[in-house]
Amino acid sequence: MAQLDTLDLVVLAVLLVGATAYFTKGTYWGVPKDPYAGSYANGNASKVGKSRNILEKMDESAKNCVIFYGSQTGTAEDYASRLAKEGSSRFGLKTMVADLEDYDYENLDTFPDDKVAMFVLATYGEGEPTDNAVDFYEFVMGEETAFSNGGTAEEKPLSNLKFVAFGLGNNTYEHYNSMVRRVNTALLKFGATRIGEAGEGDDGAGTMEEDFLAWKEPMWVELTEKMGLEERESVYEPIFSVTERDDLSAEANEVYLGEPNKNHLEGKSKGPYNSHNPYIAPIAESREIFTVQDRNCLHMEIDVSGSNLSYQTGDHVAIWPTNAGKEVDRFLNILGLADKMHTVISVKGLDPTARVPFPTPTTYDAAVRYHMEICGPVSRQFVSSLAAFAPDETSKAEMTKLGNDKDYFQDKVSSQYLNIAQVLESVDKSKKWSNIPFSIMIEGINKIQPRYYSISSSSLVQKNKISITAVVEEIRVAGAEHVVKGVTTNYLLALKQKQHGEPNPDPHGLTYAITGPRNKYDGIHVPVHVRHSNFKLPSDPSKPIIMVGPGSGVAPFRGFVQERAAQASSGEKVGKTILFFGCRRSTEDFLYKDEWDKFAADLGSSFELVTAFSREQSQKIYVQHRLKENAKEVNDLLQNQKANFYVCGDAANMAREVSNNLVQIISEERGIPVEKAEDVVKSMRSSGQYQEDVWS
Repeated sequence: MAQLDTLDLVVLAVLLVGATAYFTKGTYWGVPKDPYAGSYANGNASKVGKSRNILEKMDESAKNCVIFYGSQTGTAEDYASRLAKEGSSRFGLKTMVADLEDYDYENLDTFPDDKVAMFVLATYGEGEPTDNAVDFYEFVMGEETAFSNGGTAEEKPLSNLKFVAFGLGNNTYEHYNSMVRRVNTALLKFGATRIGEAGEGDDGAGTMEEDFLAWKEPMWVELTEKMGLEERESVYEPIFSVTERDDLSAEANEVYLGEPNKNHLEGKSKGPYNSHNPYIAPIAESREIFTVQDRNCLHMEIDVSGSNLSYQTGDHVAIWPTNAGKEVDRFLNILGLADKMHTVISVKGLDPTARVPFPTPTTYDAAVRYHMEICGPVSRQFVSSLAAFAPDETSKAEMTKLGNDKDYFQDKVSSQYLNIAQVLESVDKSKKWSNIPFSIMIEGINKIQPRYYSISSSSLVQKNKISITAVVEEIRVAGAEHVVKGVTTNYLLALKQKQHGEPNPDPHGLTYAITGPRNKYDGIHVPVHVRHSNFKLPSDPSKPIIMVGPGSGVAPFRGFVQERAAQASSGEKVGKTILFFGCRRSTEDFLYKDEWDKFAADLGSSFELVTAFSREQSQKIYVQHRLKENAKEVNDLLQNQKANFYVCGDAANMAREVSNNLVQIISEERGIPVEKAEDVVKSMRSSGQYQEDVWS
């Protein structure tokens, strides 16, 4: 018999495997898989093996309406989900919600004219797309956008596409709602037909929710007419099934108790770490930097050694919060679930396009504590949807009134900053609202979002430790019994108290599961990831910079100055570095007071700190006033030395005032009209000479 060579053996082995697969139907290796092993294993695994063809996906699931979202904080995603539910329940549309980053867009030119695409687009930062919308934005805005069948803008390749558009923005930013405006213009340029107005919600004015509600009704009217739809009585149709699992206990290894994905569940977390997959980072240091008893500001050092997480000076760090135990208990109690808090549940999508927002099986407690934004603002539309499940007719009538009367809702709910459990308690605290399906709560409450903080350290100086500076937030509502507490900052305060020896920290009466699911955060850890920012120092350290950062807005500038001090110490030439800092009193909240002296010693005459202590004199003085007092130097640095100008902090008041004052400075110092000075500032913004890292 002839000898078999290596190739023969390989061929025989392949044939054997193939035959085994055929006759056994794969049963030898067809082990049941955790449904979240792919979608939650790490930040990018959900993309593997999925079709990126949206039309193929719509055809497979028999959909005629897709609602795309570009979302940074979850609000646009929530609006997209609400449009999908309403389109289905009221008008019989076959809807699906789609994350913009999950699909390609070259084939939009083959979009059938009997389907409709909706775009719910938030504008992030200074007119930028949200992280998940970057690829889509660059595609439709590109100079050489190429669709599958070719065709230039003049040939109108999207003539079959019907679309709807709503934008989420903030009028305190210069590029208000620029994302939806630019995308709307681009789609129309390519021949698409918009249905209804391109709506715009304004978070800066506090009218986002009412802007959305006012926009969608006439949109539905026009869409109904264009697509031949018929409105019907809207009834609740669940998107998810929630099944209580008597066969599993909360201690079972396969039950998620707050772990964000399968790798974390199995105790073998691995990167890449990102917005889908946090790194459980040790807090190396924490301290209080206010010197008063009634307010807190935390400085924390987060150790990212060995994680492959990297940052650049000016970036943001995301903290993944957990809800306070007090609010978790309130929520579960009012729904009549307190006795079932540790009952295991499985949540599944009833539609093939529905994505469960957290891994299961889990427990009621874990879902609420780690995954649901139960302390977030409540929408009038959501309250209206819960009326049908009220415990009695009186409560139903009150919920209906809250849902229908925007002024009444503003007075009773919005102005009081009530969360959903507090709303239910305010209507009737004596009864349990146990008729409310848990599925509607999953659908109607946003997924809890990471909170982003400007990194207050230099990557040049401490590449493996990320500093954050966070004022612990609280809102005292006039006439209300409760005080609204910041979810994440109070969580961080609890971690700081624990690190400093408090065995049972309860900042402001709030307790947190600070050791995390199955004690995986024990030893003072916090889940984090890094988001890169365009808020950057000039590449040439000899270029002058002017920084305006009152309060915790000084955070990134501590990193900037720390970096320049290190560069100066190493012999590099460092340009003029001016920081305008403001707070209430020099003895109370002068952040990093001692550090500035050290940096000044390293930087010498190139560093200048200008302070504004608003409450140390009869008339309040703020950073914008100090800016005008130094008008000549500021203008000289900007005009003759091309200094970079940076602002960090409150967008609604401070940042706007600083911008207005800079216009006045340029007008007066250069002897030009205000209109011309405004053009100068706009040009500075567009060129990157004027940069903002602001919030509202």
